[in-house]
Amino acid sequence: MPHTGEQQQALDGFRLHLAGDGKAERTVQSYLGDVKRFFAHLNPRQRPLSALCRADVTGFRAGMVRDGFKPATVNKAVNSLSCFCRYLKDRGILPEGAQVVDPKRDRVKVAAGSEGEVSVLATEQIITLLALAAKPATGQRNRLIVHLLLFTGVRVGELVGIRLKDLDPVAGILTVRGKGGKYREVPLRQDLADMVKEYLRGERAASRFAGSEHLLVTQRAPKMHRDAVNALLECMGHKLGFPLHPHQFRHTFCSTLVKRGVPLTTVAKLAGHAGVETTARFYVNTSREDKAAAVGLL
Repeated sequence: MPHTGEQQQALDGFRLHLAGDGKAERTVQSYLGDVKRFFAHLNPRQRPLSALCRADVTGFRAGMVRDGFKPATVNKAVNSLSCFCRYLKDRGILPEGAQVVDPKRDRVKVAAGSEGEVSVLATEQIITLLALAAKPATGQRNRLIVHLLLFTGVRVGELVGIRLKDLDPVAGILTVRGKGGKYREVPLRQDLADMVKEYLRGERAASRFAGSEHLLVTQRAPKMHRDAVNALLECMGHKLGFPLHPHQFRHTFCSTLVKRGVPLTTVAKLAGHAGVETTARFYVNTSREDKAAAVGLL
């Protein structure tokens, strides 16, 4: 069902607000998608946005749960609506005192230890992946991509956004621009720093886009697109016999550090988490592999 004129105007304004706040385009689209789904729930009633109430949100949330959406998806939608309602209040569309979204009450509660299950690469998988990456046919750039994902924990969007000025191979430091435009420094292992230098002197120097400000270039563009990274990992996963996804590398990076006793505060800073709570929720004894291993001991 199409949106009302008021709803479309609010969506357009919210889009500009999010972009102006430094949100990445993918994040903006995620917020807008949740709000559009909420509007689809509202439309049969055709009420103005100024009349939004808690029943609208609780009914929407209950519908998502009933339709089988995962708790994380429902909770993301709740967070999006909370941000949207703050925007409506700031614009005077929604009364300041209106209590429409209560994130703490509206989020789906799950049992402790189950909320942040992640999938990580097993040791054997890492060994076979690195062996494939080491083959000459893989190429310097693709080998570097695998090592950057695995040993820095960068998100794929952060990976393709790395610029030459963000790298200091001599000092062994990578400056990463993360979510919300926040910067963090990630130390590079010596072998990874050497790999960066080799790529810069080799494949990249011979590229038609050698003058690009971005580290990763392709044959057709001065900046590698995230879809190209996904396609590369999909191809490598097919050769290895197990699926590869960019976030698996990030989960593996964080989980490995936690298992090896690195303080959560340090892991949080390296990963660019907003707070140590996020690190603890996702990486303290919550991988599916850990749970399967524990049950296997029975």
